[in-house]
Amino acid sequence: MLRLLLLISLFLSFTLTTFAQDGHEYSPLEEKTINYKDWTYKNLYDGKDAVNLRDWSKGKRLVLVVYYAPWCGNWKFEAPVVARLYEKYKDHGFDVIAVNEYGSPAQALEYIKTVNTNFTYVVESEETSAREKTTHYAYRKACGDNRNFGSPFNIFLDPEKLNKEGELLTEKAWVVNGELVETEVEKFIREKLGIEVEGKGL
Repeated sequence: MLRLLLLISLFLSFTLTTFAQDGHEYSPLEEKTINYKDWTYKNLYDGKDAVNLRDWSKGKRLVLVVYYAPWCGNWKFEAPVVARLYEKYKDHGFDVIAVNEYGSPAQALEYIKTVNTNFTYVVESEETSAREKTTHYAYRKACGDNRNFGSPFNIFLDPEKLNKEGELLTEKAWVVNGELVETEVEKFIREKLGIEVEGKGL
């Protein structure tokens, strides 16, 4: 009996240690009061063309705004997940816009070359020194996210429910303070898009 308990203890210790060392920062999807405002940022690729969120989201059924730092390991874990969800549901009205934070566009573009992410990229900030000056930082703090740079940080918006004018887009939004849990988020996306259980129509 003692040997069995020892083996179980060793197994649990190994499992927990492995999980702790894998580097992921998963977080649940939660509805939060965020008072999310409209914005216009420059396009990552050319640094010139302005992208306005309200205009960009028109006609879409569900939008994910993901804030990331290009040097962040957790963003590099999440980017392929976001790319899979985008490719799978873009024809159903789902779209993604990624907001670069705390790193240069050159850094972001270098990483983008290594993954198949065909969604829109824009830039809010380019230096780590801008951390406490960004809207990204303010939203994270409003949501209780106490990570240092908070990358990635995910906000889901329903374009049909956004305010049609004014600075404030929405008081509440669905937020993930960390990496997406893919199965949880995919279920959420399917529900919002009105897609039935996996295998029934997709």
